[in-house]
Amino acid sequence: MDWGKGIVLTFVAFAAIIISMVTICMKQDDLHLVTQNYYEEEIRYQEHIDKVDNAKSLGLAAFTFDGQAKGVDLHLPVGAKGELHLFRPSDARLDQRLELEIGDEHSQFVDLKDLKPGYWLIKLTWSADGKSYFQEEKVTL
Repeated sequence: MDWGKGIVLTFVAFAAIIISMVTICMKQDDLHLVTQNYYEEEIRYQEHIDKVDNAKSLGLAAFTFDGQAKGVDLHLPVGAKGELHLFRPSDARLDQRLELEIGDEHSQFVDLKDLKPGYWLIKLTWSADGKSYFQEEKVTL
């Protein structure tokens, strides 16, 4: 075999690999955007930064993940209202949003046993006493 045939075979092999990779990528149907309205959320990002700063100024965690009980313990004041967003980065179809309204001390546990095992991002947005707050935590179920 001479140099010419080797170069041609190399180009053919390279083209075959590229074509197969493009074909595999085009057949994937479970690609999801992180969020549907990316640009609107980017514009409101300063509000998000303010909420995170408010939560940090409290000096305590608004929630803790309990791995044994597979749930979230909320440490919010009575009367707080908010939303718990259970975000699955790998599949947007598994995302869940739970509205929260803390009426008494006993309503501060959220059971997560029904969630699919894997990596989750728990995002808690709440308001109390006229201020808005935000906290997030990465967990693995």
